[in-house]
Amino acid sequence: MAAILVTGGAGFIGSAFVRQWLAEETDRLVNLDKLTYAGNLDSLAPIEHDRRHLFVHGDIGDRAFVSRLLAEHCPWAVLNFAAESHVDRSIDRPAAFVETNVVGTSTLLEATLAYWTGLSARDRRDFRFVQVSTDEVYGSLGATGQFTEATPYAPNSPYAASKAAADHFARAYHRTYGLPTVITNASNNFGPYQFPEKLIPLVILNALEGKPLPVYGDGQHVRDWLFVEDHCRALRAVLAQGMPGESYNIGAGCERTNLAVVEAICDAVSRRLPDLPHAPCRSLIRHVEDRPGHDRRYAIDATKVGRELGWQPRASFDTALAATVDWYLANRRWVNRVTTGLYRRERLGLARMSA
Repeated sequence: MAAILVTGGAGFIGSAFVRQWLAEETDRLVNLDKLTYAGNLDSLAPIEHDRRHLFVHGDIGDRAFVSRLLAEHCPWAVLNFAAESHVDRSIDRPAAFVETNVVGTSTLLEATLAYWTGLSARDRRDFRFVQVSTDEVYGSLGATGQFTEATPYAPNSPYAASKAAADHFARAYHRTYGLPTVITNASNNFGPYQFPEKLIPLVILNALEGKPLPVYGDGQHVRDWLFVEDHCRALRAVLAQGMPGESYNIGAGCERTNLAVVEAICDAVSRRLPDLPHAPCRSLIRHVEDRPGHDRRYAIDATKVGRELGWQPRASFDTALAATVDWYLANRRWVNRVTTGLYRRERLGLARMSA
């Protein structure tokens, strides 16, 4: 049976892709993950008995290990989700982001190139390496306009810079060596199983427990929100039809200010749990010191992926947010298991400002 290799498949977006792939596709899936703090096998529990799924604990930065994995399973595609992904953590510890996102991705590309070179002409033509990236590589927008695939990269955080570098390596491996790489740049993802350092799960859990709801600065920073299940469907379209050397922006055209998102979560929690002692949840909102270098606005133009690959988002923001709130309220055990002593929803990303 044919197989694909997914790296970072125990993280938020990676595990969503793995679960969706096994529910709707037939090929085997080899899942390579280092299991850092944000990668957790509990996110794969729904498919733990699926024989088409093989989990492998390992590091994309270990070339010999990755080479053996490729030789053993002969995948027709590699999807690279493996990354350090939290902007605030990148401000505190940028070197870890360089190590995983830049050095790790270049090492994975090296191993994949050597594997791809040994394939038959037909298999080389059909092979794909998908570099899963972010709209943050483009920098910040003003009050108008959208990011297109032609927008120059202008990263403003260590995280964004590391992802931009990884994208450049993927593009260079196509132009220099012919490796059929494809790059995707997606807007802010949300949904079930997201580690609670990110805005939406953090606010849901804090609202439930009566803890302060931190809003950076004036709360008017705008993000384009994308339900993770829609993102995964877009990635499957890219894998099936995407052209080597191309990049595809993936977004739902759903701009919201951070404050509006927090208020929507507060209202959703209050509707479901009207008897909370700290109700209404909006009373918990606290404006806090802004993030250093905080980009003001992101907005994605997803025309290309719609026109060329036929993808469109299915979920509205309100519907997807409601489903996400319901999931976190019903899955406190998952939250408790993935939240270790290394992270208890404290503020990150100000270490260098206070040093």
